Amino acid sequence: MGRPERPGDLVQGTLDMLVLKALSRGRLHGYAVAEWIAQTSNEILRVEEGALYPALHRLELRGLLAAEWGVSDNNRRAKYYKLTAAGRKQLAGEHEQWSRLAGAIARVMRAT
Repeated sequence: MGRPERPGDLVQGTLDMLVLKALSRGRLHGYAVAEWIAQTSNEILRVEEGALYPALHRLELRGLLAAEWGVSDNNRRAKYYKLTAAGRKQLAGEHEQWSRLAGAIARVMRAT
């Protein structure tokens, strides 16, 4: 038997899409990305540091994000990320695919 699901567990493969969406709004550091996702989802989706930072690094290596060091609001050194053109294109494709999938699941769940 698998582990019990916890509220806020992300569906496999959605973390990258959510990170890209958060960064589509502009340049953010990692903690701000996690906070935006949590706040926008009414605290239902929580992204743990152990998943977030590897995702940011992976997306940067794939050329979907660009990163630079800066100073955060609380005067600490932080790595800021922004979408590249490739990242915007990837987000558009993932958004379309997610919308199709979510619609199909909704149709199945409404079926009698």
